[in-house]
Amino acid sequence: MKIILNGAAGRMGRVVTELIEADPELELVAGVDPRAEAGSGLEAELAAVDAAADVLVDFSNHEATASLTSYALAHELPLVIATTGQTPEELALIEAAAERIPVFFAANYSLGIATLAKLARLAAEILPNPEVEIVETHHDQKLDAPSGTALMLAREVQAAIPGSTIELGRTGLGKRERGEITVHSLRLGHVVGEHEVIISSGNELISLKHTAESRTLFGEGALAAVRFIVGRGPGLYAMEDLVEGKGA
Repeated sequence: MKIILNGAAGRMGRVVTELIEADPELELVAGVDPRAEAGSGLEAELAAVDAAADVLVDFSNHEATASLTSYALAHELPLVIATTGQTPEELALIEAAAERIPVFFAANYSLGIATLAKLARLAAEILPNPEVEIVETHHDQKLDAPSGTALMLAREVQAAIPGSTIELGRTGLGKRERGEITVHSLRLGHVVGEHEVIISSGNELISLKHTAESRTLFGEGALAAVRFIVGRGPGLYAMEDLVEGKGA
């Protein structure tokens, strides 16, 4: 399976490159990154890539959404997007692309996070009058806050609590409002990623936590998405589809 990797010089790009090179069934036919150094073998722009491929994988930045979707559409390539922080306009581009090509788009490519989301929603459905707090911790170089994964978890829980709202942090004076799902962001050192969902009924509390101990797990998840999406019809796919085998 031939892969074009956008964001190849970044932390995750390097991890994914190593995973591809170690897998005899996969081939990196082009790596792209605007930070590419002379002699690195990488292209500085996606538009400069002229290689036959089966799929385009993106581990760059949400600002690349326009060029990414444009290239995938022009070459009729399945697209795996592994970035967060997209603007409403960028999300619209992704949704429009999915009408013509298969697009796999997830805030987090961890199977453990997919499990956490299911458990958090189930707990919110079962506990009476649940109060929910979500705490996410990442390294001090992460650009977006809260993380896309934390927002995904918040929306998953929100779907189980009618009339609930998502709040980002807490400041000032005032009691906690019923139905608040509050997301808190910490940025410390070199933490790969931690997400904890805390759900209380007032009489009992459930704490669900996922810790990423290596970036490799995200790369493995993205390549699992590659194998899943190649050969699919147009549509917007996510980790739930991969885990449950939907869209077959």
